[in-house]
Amino acid sequence: MELIVEHHAAATLIRVNATRIDAPTALHFKEEMRSTTGKDEGRFILDLQHVTFIDSSGLGAVVASMKQLRPGQTLELAALQPIVDKVFRLTRMDTIFAIHADADRAVACEKT
Repeated sequence: MELIVEHHAAATLIRVNATRIDAPTALHFKEEMRSTTGKDEGRFILDLQHVTFIDSSGLGAVVASMKQLRPGQTLELAALQPIVDKVFRLTRMDTIFAIHADADRAVACEKT
């Protein structure tokens, strides 16, 4: 799994370059997120545009990534595909994360 990091004035955009976040990839995802968010401050936008499947392990890895943030850091989600969006809504994680329809627009927005 590859995470592509783009630094912008308003936020750091993290693009997930994979179609799945599941049991085989969750630990690597979590480690990559910890490494990425440990270097920068402020808002992080996780672009899930290419992710078409997420299971409970993947969902747990996203939540763990949010929980390990330091004070003043936030994790927001963007560009969820329909099945991934459904998982976040069914588990009520949409009440925990700010979810944006488009990653590039989310980066341009002020903190939500």
